[in-house]
Amino acid sequence: MRIPNLFTNKFSRLVSIPSRWRHYFRNMDCPDLRPPAAVRGMTVLEREAFNKQAKVPYLKVPGELNFNTVCMAVKKLLLKMERYKPVRTEEAKIILHPAGVNSWDDLKELKLDGLDSDCLGWEEIQIGFDNWRYDEIFRAVLPEDKEGLSSFSKVGHVIHLNLKDHLMPYKALIGEVIKDKIATCRTVVNKLDTIDNTYRNFAMELLAGEEDYQVSVKENGTVYEFDFSKVYWNPRLSTEHEKVAKMLRKEDVLLDIYAGVGPFSIPVAKKGCSVLANDLNPESYKALVHNCKKNKVEGRVKCFNRNGIDFIREEVKTFIVEINKKDDFKGTINITMNLPALAVEHLEHFVGLLSNETVTIVHFPLVHVYCFAKGVEDKKDIARQMVKDNMGIELGENLKEIAFVRNVSPNKDMMRVSFYLTNEILFSKRELKRNREAENEHSPRLRKMAKRSTKNRQQVKQVAKKAKNVFAVTQGKKNNTKKAKEVSTKLKKINVNAKREKADKNFQDLHAQIVSKKQNNKPTPKPLPAKNKSQPNTKQMEADLDKMQM
Repeated sequence: MRIPNLFTNKFSRLVSIPSRWRHYFRNMDCPDLRPPAAVRGMTVLEREAFNKQAKVPYLKVPGELNFNTVCMAVKKLLLKMERYKPVRTEEAKIILHPAGVNSWDDLKELKLDGLDSDCLGWEEIQIGFDNWRYDEIFRAVLPEDKEGLSSFSKVGHVIHLNLKDHLMPYKALIGEVIKDKIATCRTVVNKLDTIDNTYRNFAMELLAGEEDYQVSVKENGTVYEFDFSKVYWNPRLSTEHEKVAKMLRKEDVLLDIYAGVGPFSIPVAKKGCSVLANDLNPESYKALVHNCKKNKVEGRVKCFNRNGIDFIREEVKTFIVEINKKDDFKGTINITMNLPALAVEHLEHFVGLLSNETVTIVHFPLVHVYCFAKGVEDKKDIARQMVKDNMGIELGENLKEIAFVRNVSPNKDMMRVSFYLTNEILFSKRELKRNREAENEHSPRLRKMAKRSTKNRQQVKQVAKKAKNVFAVTQGKKNNTKKAKEVSTKLKKINVNAKREKADKNFQDLHAQIVSKKQNNKPTPKPLPAKNKSQPNTKQMEADLDKMQM
């Protein structure tokens, strides 16, 4: 294509860089401008070790030419590095990138009228740690054959990392580099474990900066203040928060079962909706109340500090009944359940929720439940099946949407299933799958039970099989047949598929009975016969029984 006159203001904005130059600047991979090779493997940050000399080209602009016009013409060829000024007006000098300019021939295509090869020169410049971005520093320091630092989250002034094991030796350096290179960052922390405690927050390790976790975050025009070390907050959900808020109209209501610090509740309340917001974590509850006042929506949000299941069975139930008795309500009841690790299991508490009520449902609630869909199959099918498995009722015409929220890890996506509760669900007589005593949705014990795999069950079965083998030995021994049959009968009555704690207790009780009976009914010892025939090895039996106690 024809290149227009670069010194005509009318066309100066139309200048394009040849494709070979765009390739250079997309990669920014010039050997002369890389950090020194000696920094590879550094675990403690030494800024001086990054100092080096680099040879770069420059244009000297004659005084009779318009300096600003030349700068615009070569704008995409400038040497752009952190804290480096490539345009020096006082010297009428423009520093260019060595990957794009090796000789005057590389500039001929631009037809720079008034400039010639004498205007192009080369000089040595000093560059160092301050001139590279954090990602360039990490590429130079961290192991080449392993995955580097791929991403991080910024929550107010806190940078939150999730370092893999092979990066742990470099954590101090990573923390310092992040703190230096990220604007407004004062604190760098590393996540130490998964969200597996009562209140959904996680342990963290301070890598660099101040030990200050009280943050202020602005998301979609709403300000939230909270202690990041004590509550749950995920900046990657900002798009989902906004999407759900846009679904609701002013006349709608929201029941937020796991509200956190208010990222669903407060934006909806700002639209004029009425909200019931609940969270079990006392710190989240305090932050929720504070953020409602800060955003001036406390009059439209009623806050609760309750167990989520109790909130469903009481507040949600009462609200649905009362709202359906009003003739003037024209909106939709929305229920958000943002607890993806467990929320889908709590759907069973909507089944039969109104079985003891005499009310006609006109406004059927719209539930937005979040879950983690794991597997290689279609994630929408997996999420739909999870809802069916936990409610025992297939989703049909009441299904509104199954939406992808975000990718958590390979073959694991966070999904949202939006569906309407129906008469079949609300008035069902089906019994719940779990006992009342296991209802705390934040219980670590419940999570462990939920994650128990077939392998764990097989281990219990193997213990039972081993126990049977121990007593099978005694069946072949003289005078032990009756005892072996009695023990075998009791073993068969133990349900190895029951909870592990219960199975363990049954094995221990049986062992105690056998040992006690043996001690109380121990026969008077008799002299050994002339030939020492083999006798049951009772000590070995007791040792094997002891091993059964896990």
